[in-house]
Amino acid sequence: MSELGKLLRKAREERGYSLDDVQDITKIRKRYLEAIEEGDYKVLPGTFYARAFVKNYAETVGLDAEEVFRLYQRELPEPAAEAAVEQLIVKPRRASVRSSDRWSKWGFRVLMWSFLLLIAAVIYTYVVNQQDGSDKKTVDNETPITDNIDSGTGEAENPSDSTGGQEDVTGANGETGSDTPVIPDEPEVQQTTLTFLEKSGSVERYAVTPGDTHRYEVEVADGKRSWVEIRTGSRTGEKIHYKEEKGPVVISYELSGPVFLNIGSTRSVEIRIDGVVLPDGDDNVRRFLIEPETEGAAGIPGA
Repeated sequence: MSELGKLLRKAREERGYSLDDVQDITKIRKRYLEAIEEGDYKVLPGTFYARAFVKNYAETVGLDAEEVFRLYQRELPEPAAEAAVEQLIVKPRRASVRSSDRWSKWGFRVLMWSFLLLIAAVIYTYVVNQQDGSDKKTVDNETPITDNIDSGTGEAENPSDSTGGQEDVTGANGETGSDTPVIPDEPEVQQTTLTFLEKSGSVERYAVTPGDTHRYEVEVADGKRSWVEIRTGSRTGEKIHYKEEKGPVVISYELSGPVFLNIGSTRSVEIRIDGVVLPDGDDNVRRFLIEPETEGAAGIPGA
């Protein structure tokens, strides 16, 4: 086994991954992953794929791919064919440098003139609008005030005079005389409940109700370290959190729909969903899939 293969294998085992798990996440065939760990790069389809597969493998198990390439450059196959193709592609571009520079200068000039014309148009529009506004203000000032006064009595009519200054209050059922506001009942808040469904392989499945957004909290104890991986949808879904944490720390997210948790050193970690604690276990690495509950399931109520 090569030194690079030993490093990748050690990082994989620390995350609690098997080769099947890495295959599911990276979509790289298991026999290629085994060849990378053994240092047998001839099994891989080509030099380009060898470096791409190693990069994907390293990132999946939490390693810095660029650092891995730097440390194990001699062990990895050289991408000779790809470099030759790149040189062939670069050479024809040098013959067109002068033509590109000429078009760039013309493009810059056109852009500058367009910008100046745009500024002139904006200034012209602003001046015209200011003149129109001044004309309108002059016309309004010339309107006589007496047009709004009744010529017969000199007093404006008040519609409320005919009713004695009182307004009728009409209730929601059409009756008058009641001005008491109606206060609607507050909706009942449903308590969060967790229900254990099954353990499929290394994944523990739980149902959560109600089926809306929940707060997921992972608390790592003081002085302890734990790998914390949170994804939405499934174990290959979108990464929400993906790193090793050192306590004391609380990782908190508002998430909806199915949520996958991969937690290391679980004896030093407490997992809560809306304050409801997931039951403890004896395994050092535990994986959970939390899904919206189906009808008819009984669960673990929250405090």
